[in-house]
Amino acid sequence: MFIESDLQQLKSKGISIARIEEQLAYFKQGFPYLSIQASASVEKGILYVPENEQEFFLNVWDAYLKENKEIVKFVPASGAASRMFKDLFEFLDTSGTQLDTPPLKTFFEGIRQFAFYDLLQSFCQKNEGKSIEELSENGDYKKIIENLLHGKGLNYGQLPKGLILFHSYPEGSRAAMEEHLVEGALYACNAEKQVNIHFTVSPEHRELFLQKAEEKSPEYAERFGVQYHIGFSEQKPSTDTLAADADNQPFREKGQLLFRPGGHGALIENLNDIPADVVFIKNIDNVVPDRLKHETVQYKKLIAGVLVYYQQKIFEYLHLIDSGKYSHDQLLEMLYFLQNELSIKNPETKNLEDVELVLYVKSKLNRPLRVCGMVRNEGEPGGGPFLAVNVDGTVSLQILESSQIDLKDPEKKQLFEQGTHFNPVDLVCALKNYKGEKFDLLQYVDKNTGFISLKSKNGKELKALELPGLWNGAMSDWNTVFVEVSAATFNPVKTVNDLLRAEHTL
Repeated sequence: MFIESDLQQLKSKGISIARIEEQLAYFKQGFPYLSIQASASVEKGILYVPENEQEFFLNVWDAYLKENKEIVKFVPASGAASRMFKDLFEFLDTSGTQLDTPPLKTFFEGIRQFAFYDLLQSFCQKNEGKSIEELSENGDYKKIIENLLHGKGLNYGQLPKGLILFHSYPEGSRAAMEEHLVEGALYACNAEKQVNIHFTVSPEHRELFLQKAEEKSPEYAERFGVQYHIGFSEQKPSTDTLAADADNQPFREKGQLLFRPGGHGALIENLNDIPADVVFIKNIDNVVPDRLKHETVQYKKLIAGVLVYYQQKIFEYLHLIDSGKYSHDQLLEMLYFLQNELSIKNPETKNLEDVELVLYVKSKLNRPLRVCGMVRNEGEPGGGPFLAVNVDGTVSLQILESSQIDLKDPEKKQLFEQGTHFNPVDLVCALKNYKGEKFDLLQYVDKNTGFISLKSKNGKELKALELPGLWNGAMSDWNTVFVEVSAATFNPVKTVNDLLRAEHTL
């Protein structure tokens, strides 16, 4: 099946034949649906912390910040902004000149409110000799869009979302990336006033991000009295996945195997390379201006405090197990903690002797830990929190996408639709064990949780394989705690018109 040039191509990407054969097998057999027992809720699996009890966890986090710990803010930022401007691109591709769709009308009605308005105005005057208002009066809307999206102007159609100007301030506008620099100073600054932020970026955009960091970080460092350590990484070529044709054979283009990026699940390798104690994970486009940051910071500190609180309990139990000086009652207490605090259920534990039980408890406690913020479901897209059945027969908390659930099964469909919360990609993770050693995160991935989608390349249909998602199957075998957080912490920008929402304007 593979010729010498294929083998050289695989070698250059660091991909083994065994991994390719594994991927081809998935194309043929597909991925199994996950069995779910229930949607997680405040009554079952989601921790709700009343306002009068939040201070306890906030103090836990503030105390942790004073320790000599490595804290990193990890921001997936490789997404291109082109999808933000989908409606504008479609308008450019038509022969029409009228604003005949709601998104187009909304964009031009609110154009003065965009943080990039002044910059766009200068490009229109430079390239067209007219202001935005003059071009609009003449019906030259496409000229305005060209200056926004094309290389002669802002080139936003080719930039990453993180470098788009999101918010206006009296002193100037800020890109999404800058808002993460500000956030990092507000909740992830250690005792030595260091703020570590890591962006995952596309190779073609790395230099632009680096330039922005060098230009802007000194300004925020002075403002907040901190020192920034900003890192960048790209998805590894070895995480690319092979494309397949309709017959589940390798898809070729000009005789070469066609590979595609493996999706955000590939970033588990980037995360695994970070030698941190605690890592915050949040998408690049989920930011708000300063006037609304207080609630975001409050809940970030809250879930971080919950993480440290649970980690301390886990470490105490593991050290007790290692000492051998535990009683039967203490062992039952650990089991109760697994079942009721970490929501890990195992019907077989009642049949285990103490020696077997302690091995089981230790194996479940000694894993990476994550605390995930969950927002009340108000119709926003996103994966949902569920109690799912694992490969070993245990039941635990998982974040699942609809594609992972058999919605043709009426019972599963009902459980899915009963969900009260969704995942806004709001995580804080503990990456070291009770001995201070870093976990190998690749050992905790459920490879059976990827999925296959249909794409096309030069008019030919192909099958694309997505790796288990970063906060889905890539963290399947972690200990998980869900915490309800305010909807005010979730303000993603999926289309340019989202920047006209009250949460993003002055």
